[in-house]
Amino acid sequence: DDALRLFDGMPPGSEDESAPLMSATDRIGALPDHILHHLLSFLPAQAAVRTCVLARRWRHLWRSTTGLRIVGLDDEEPVQVQDLRKFMDHLLVLRERTDLDTVQIKFDLFNQDDEPYVNLWTRFAVICKVQVLTLRIHDELEYLDLDDLPLVSRHLRTLNLHGVSLRRTFVDFASCTALANLKIDDCFINFNKISSCSLKHLSITSCQSDLDCRVRISAPGLVSLELEDFIGITPLLEDMASLEAACVDLSVECKDVCLNYGSGVFCGANDNTCKNCVPGSDDCSSDCLLLGGISSAKHLKLISDTGKSSFSQEI
Repeated sequence: DDALRLFDGMPPGSEDESAPLMSATDRIGALPDHILHHLLSFLPAQAAVRTCVLARRWRHLWRSTTGLRIVGLDDEEPVQVQDLRKFMDHLLVLRERTDLDTVQIKFDLFNQDDEPYVNLWTRFAVICKVQVLTLRIHDELEYLDLDDLPLVSRHLRTLNLHGVSLRRTFVDFASCTALANLKIDDCFINFNKISSCSLKHLSITSCQSDLDCRVRISAPGLVSLELEDFIGITPLLEDMASLEAACVDLSVECKDVCLNYGSGVFCGANDNTCKNCVPGSDDCSSDCLLLGGISSAKHLKLISDTGKSSFSQEI
């Protein structure tokens, strides 16, 4: 139909009815629908839609794929958000409201006008009960700003974020009761707390924050933790009684460093000449129990680029 041709690139005058009947040797086309839905989910969304011209058997299979990849057709070439905005406008209208196992949104470039579209696609994935959601933006100039609205899903199990700016309400996972895996990579942190009772595996790598207060991480059921190359004040790791393995690698950009380190003399905790070395009772100052939450981990690795020091333990 006309709406389909608008976004799948079919030339004018081509008709669905002209699609060939399934060949007797088409073994892939003879597979059950649920298997074909799964196979199509590995293709970029544009390629999955274009399979509708293969045969009548394939005409509507793309509407119910179990996965959705909002990416460029060629992984080797950069793709901008605006390149797929028109395509996605039609896809969201024409696709069946079937559940999605996985959704991957991946772009290299964007502008501020694109942000509402990416936020809409993310919410669409949640509405379709996505279980594994990956949002990867690779723009060296800026972070994509996500809506400051909570994720509400009883189905989301894995969330992977890269190249986005995160605010407080978005990381309120109180309504994500199945969330077990969270990976935050190369993101801008603009919130003061991550809290989840269901979280089992947490990875925060190459992120930065300019907040004056520490980001508090509260995940009592956490089994594994990875915290590497955090730029800013090191997050405060609260009690993690179930923790089995942890790796904390503080980068040279870590702000929890004795201000007199360059002179070769550490102040010590009782020296009032350095505010970073003075323990305090609020979140905005140093805290001698910063890593207390992971001290009981069976496998623990601590690395600091400043001073090239490291520590590991196995229990």
